Amino acid sequence: MTEITADIVRQLIDSQFPQWSAFEIKPVKNGGHDNRTFHLGDDMTVRLPSRENYAAAVKKEITWLPVLQKHISLPITKPLAEGKPTDYYPFPWSVNKWIEGEPVNYNNLNDLCQFAKDLADFLKELESAPAVGGVPAGIQNFHRGGDLSIYEGQARESMNSVSELYDTKLLTEIWELSVSTKYDKTLVWVHGDIAVGNLLAKNGKLCAVIDFGTMGTGDPSSDLVIAWNFLDAKSRAVFFDEMNFDRGTINRARGWCLWKALISYDRNDKDSELAKWGRKALDRIVEEYVG
Repeated sequence: MTEITADIVRQLIDSQFPQWSAFEIKPVKNGGHDNRTFHLGDDMTVRLPSRENYAAAVKKEITWLPVLQKHISLPITKPLAEGKPTDYYPFPWSVNKWIEGEPVNYNNLNDLCQFAKDLADFLKELESAPAVGGVPAGIQNFHRGGDLSIYEGQARESMNSVSELYDTKLLTEIWELSVSTKYDKTLVWVHGDIAVGNLLAKNGKLCAVIDFGTMGTGDPSSDLVIAWNFLDAKSRAVFFDEMNFDRGTINRARGWCLWKALISYDRNDKDSELAKWGRKALDRIVEEYVG
């Protein structure tokens, strides 16, 4: 992982965009893991991939986000400039417009059901945007929108690791149901990481969606995992009602969440926030599935 500091960002801005040299640079609170984000003055941010496998997202976002914005009501990431690699920072990077808001949580939303509806509206708009010529799901976005069965080995291995906490037979049943259908409709745009860190709230409501680095075209089911990893039973029902997907899509979505929750719990220190998140998501999946 490349170490990224404010000094490096300063050098990049001064050398490639001297018109912005006078602007202060400071880290953004909750500035990301896959990418590091820094304030550039009051109205811009600098976003830098931390690893090579995240770097391809820069060109993708710069190319496609202006196209998608025409079809989406909420503010989304707005690229302003593309930075070039250097000998001291080896990846492409970007300058984007700053969007006001805080990552959503249970304390800064007035109504979880209204949030579920607003998120569903965003996803429906995203999926309605023309996807012809878009970037297909695959390695470039960690297969979000692709075939979930690519993670079969990881899922089953992690199921065995949590056998003392969960009924492995039940988890296997949930998994096998999720991979029993394939997406056979028109490819649509997928955000790829609909998670609380990429959804911003202001005045108690969803106000923006950011970080489209894992976007691609394919099966929309991978964008529904928030139904289990954040929403409660009531707001989940609102979300699914608004999305109006068939059972196969919902089953695949549950499988995407199951896989992510399993590896998050299994592969991390059990006291870590990621492991705790995985455990909570697993609990919700089992509770919802059993009914």
